[in-house]
Amino acid sequence: MITPGIEEILDTALLQEEEPKPNTKQLTERYDGRAKVTGKAKYAAEFTVKNPAYAWIVQSTIPNGSITAIDQAAAAKAPGVLAILTPFNAPKLPKAKTNPPASRHITTLQEPDVWYNGQPIAVVVAETLDRARYAASLLKITYKQQPAKLDFKGRLSEARPPKQPGREPADETRGNLQAGLAKAAVKVDTTYTTPIQNHNPMEPHATIASWEGDKLHVYDSTQYITGVKMALAKNLGIPLDNVHVQCPYTGGGFGSKGSTWSHVILCAMAAKVVNRPVKLSMDRTQMFGPVGARPTTIQTIRLGAMPDGKLTAIEHKVIMHTSVMEDFTEPSAMQTRLLYNSESNVTSHRLVDVNLGVATFQRAPGEATGTAALECALDELAWKLKMDPLDLRLANYAERDPGKDRPFTSKHLREAYTKAADQFGWSKRPNQVAATPEGNNLIGWGMATATYGANRSAAMAICKYLPDGRGYVGVGSQDLGTGTYTIMADTAAHYLGLDPKQITAELGDSTLPKAPVSGGSQSAASIGPAIQAAAMQAKLKLGELAKADTQSPLHGINAGEMDVKDGKLFAKAAPDKSESIQAILTRNGGKPVEAMGSAEAVEDKTAYTPQSFGAVFVEVAVDKDTHMVKVRRVVACYDIGILMNQKTGTHQLVGGIVWGISTALHEETHIDPIYGRTVNENLAEYHVPVNADIGTIDVTVVGIPDAKFSPLGARGVGEIGITGAAAAVANAIYHATGKRVRDFPITPDKIMNA
Repeated sequence: MITPGIEEILDTALLQEEEPKPNTKQLTERYDGRAKVTGKAKYAAEFTVKNPAYAWIVQSTIPNGSITAIDQAAAAKAPGVLAILTPFNAPKLPKAKTNPPASRHITTLQEPDVWYNGQPIAVVVAETLDRARYAASLLKITYKQQPAKLDFKGRLSEARPPKQPGREPADETRGNLQAGLAKAAVKVDTTYTTPIQNHNPMEPHATIASWEGDKLHVYDSTQYITGVKMALAKNLGIPLDNVHVQCPYTGGGFGSKGSTWSHVILCAMAAKVVNRPVKLSMDRTQMFGPVGARPTTIQTIRLGAMPDGKLTAIEHKVIMHTSVMEDFTEPSAMQTRLLYNSESNVTSHRLVDVNLGVATFQRAPGEATGTAALECALDELAWKLKMDPLDLRLANYAERDPGKDRPFTSKHLREAYTKAADQFGWSKRPNQVAATPEGNNLIGWGMATATYGANRSAAMAICKYLPDGRGYVGVGSQDLGTGTYTIMADTAAHYLGLDPKQITAELGDSTLPKAPVSGGSQSAASIGPAIQAAAMQAKLKLGELAKADTQSPLHGINAGEMDVKDGKLFAKAAPDKSESIQAILTRNGGKPVEAMGSAEAVEDKTAYTPQSFGAVFVEVAVDKDTHMVKVRRVVACYDIGILMNQKTGTHQLVGGIVWGISTALHEETHIDPIYGRTVNENLAEYHVPVNADIGTIDVTVVGIPDAKFSPLGARGVGEIGITGAAAAVANAIYHATGKRVRDFPITPDKIMNA
């Protein structure tokens, strides 16, 4: 990827970047903000294609069994119907599972088996969406039902280890747990539960597929255009190069759009059958089941501590549901392995098979639910010890990863604790429950630790100096509303020596240089170094052009001795020797200067543990009569390296906190125990916070770069915001009321009956 002759110069230049600093020229408005508020931004279902047909997915109405017959006579005669695909007539596909970021058992009408209520079992294609939906209602489906596994809590004795390995071993033991518990002066033995949660992004899943001969073009709402491309090629049995995927904007995903689900493959199949473009948009109710959800968990935690708070034992056992179709492990005990020092530490994960749709990643998978339980258990221990909850955490502060006995790439959690606690006024907290009445409210303060792993994958980018003096950056990544466009422009501008407003940023196209899934808080950390490498190579190429140009005032000067600022190339030793980018390119053929750059994943994953941390402090008001909870203010500080863009980074952290509040007080998917269908499969009854539910949120970062993790010094911020927040709310409720609710979400009835 590096031009011959430039590699040595580039290595020297990169060495000079060993101490990364925040980019002082950041966009203060989102790169894509204007396009979104003016309606110019197009999402997957909004693209115009010639002569489109419309598809509607038909879902099963039983949780387990098989389809014995589908009478489609009436549906086929309905106005505008073009095709009806069922397990009895659908094109046969190669047997394949979709690949990264995880294998997925999806249903593509290849067999009559039904594994869960709501499973896609047919597709109706018609001239309009309304006609497709109406015709679908005319299908008469006959089933052979089988007993369904739906009683998760009643079958905990059947819990088993995962069949498939996860990112870390399901179980881990360090030290002697029984000895640690026997030694402890104070113990906690408690169980916390979290419910099924659904992602519910504002933009439902949607796909447009069209064929030109054996070439497939797809617009898809996704977090991973490259993954969609690979999944389509593999499932349809066509060459990878025959698939083109575009997704310039994604209206939220939160993990549900990180994998390729049934509807994407079905849309492509339908387009092939009717020989014209097909649009398939999922209804809001169809977002419950076929596109994943966070699994329910039952988490048992045992803690043992000495009178000074030093932990002698930690045990964290997690049982969760998984689909009969496929194992998915919510790694809720992972943070427990590294967050605090303890003489012994035992963690485990077990699964119970149920007839529900496949579970999947949801913002901060594992740590979101895991910190909710662990950080509440720590709070319980602090009360038993009569110790300040913050002091308890500091007493067990881990300077290095205790699970793997190695250093963190960087850790400044102490600074985050101090900064957030001071800003919140934690030192004024009364050390007794129900001690702060205010009118008809009881006021409570709670805190928790936030943490999430830092991830980086291999990525590529292209950067250009354009003939008009502007810059360009292109990466095959995605923007889920998180700000990827913005940080691309900021990073390219910083290393190209231009103003961010002079950069054209392009993403969301599988023909662009490959980038990883936008999940695991890794997009910025992965593509940032690739953009840096591409931009620096482009700068050196520009310098080589000027060096060879006899008409340039920079003629004869080595490219490595030049830099770019404010659109001008200049000699570092003599800044008065300079020339505009536009002038250089005009004299040299008027063509762009471009370079491809690449960055690998973290080189040595065994020497260090890359991890982000944070401190979350919450104030709640609980009504004495109704037991309604109002989160009045949140103060949080995060150790995430440096923010690549202040606005987008802060917004992601705030968004995560809002979701943490939602986990604490609102979100819960209810499953009918007989039929296995989601009862509240709509936004009217699946409760999430609205503006009136959220008080003041004050977010800051420590801002110390992590050079061991990334040459840019930045770790991801997409997911850490949700971690710890639910526990901080729950702990504040206990402080306000003296009532400990261990079953999330914490609703008024649970407080009343605690």
